[in-house]
Amino acid sequence: MHPILVHFGSFTLYTYGFFLAMGFLAAVWFSKRNARFYDLKPDDISDLFFVILISGIVGARLLYVIINFDDFRASPLDIFKLWNGGLVFFGGFMGAVAASIVTIRIKNLPFFKTADTIAPGVALGHGIGRLGCFFAGCCYGRQCDLPIAVQFSHPDSLAPLHVPLHPTQIYMVAANLILFLILIFLQRRKRFHGMIFLSYIILYSVFRFIIEFFRGDFRGDFYFEFLSVSQGIGILAIVIAVAAMVKLALSSRGDR
Repeated sequence: MHPILVHFGSFTLYTYGFFLAMGFLAAVWFSKRNARFYDLKPDDISDLFFVILISGIVGARLLYVIINFDDFRASPLDIFKLWNGGLVFFGGFMGAVAASIVTIRIKNLPFFKTADTIAPGVALGHGIGRLGCFFAGCCYGRQCDLPIAVQFSHPDSLAPLHVPLHPTQIYMVAANLILFLILIFLQRRKRFHGMIFLSYIILYSVFRFIIEFFRGDFRGDFYFEFLSVSQGIGILAIVIAVAAMVKLALSSRGDR
């Protein structure tokens, strides 16, 4: 693969950063269009995504550093080298949700209605961003002998070289794009505000839980080296989201 997209003189454009930026722009673009479906102001969504960008990157990097802390002991400054990959989605998600709650309250926006608005766009942007992981070689899979196995050969790749691996990055791209389509389908059939956002959490967590078993990079141990930290967080997220969905569904029936 090609970790570096463009190198000209002292200027270097990393493929990981490029697709991360493209994913963010796609998420903003779709969410602003989607705001009209929910009678929200597109500018409010743009402001919210700026908060999501900063808090999401900080949270995603922080959780990655915590999980892989030993790798940064000798070179602490490597923590800031985001172009080399190393973001954990659930860390970014938790950071973005926390910051978004504050922003939504300041702007006096309806929380679940706003969350429903941006959920499909986040799935779309995440799918595009995962292409950056593929080119950088991070988030790589276990060794396998399947016809779809991929081999990394670039010396700057973060994946083991010349070894057939599960293309877990592509699994995540496909999972997020499928999730995007599912959310768009559900959006026209939603019964209460919060249904799309909570469906996103549940379905993403399920997809991520399954794909984690095919990952080959160190994921952090959550349960006797069987479940990763992301899987543990995913289980907790599913439980909370299901409970919230049941509560909202019952409340919506009571309001009729």
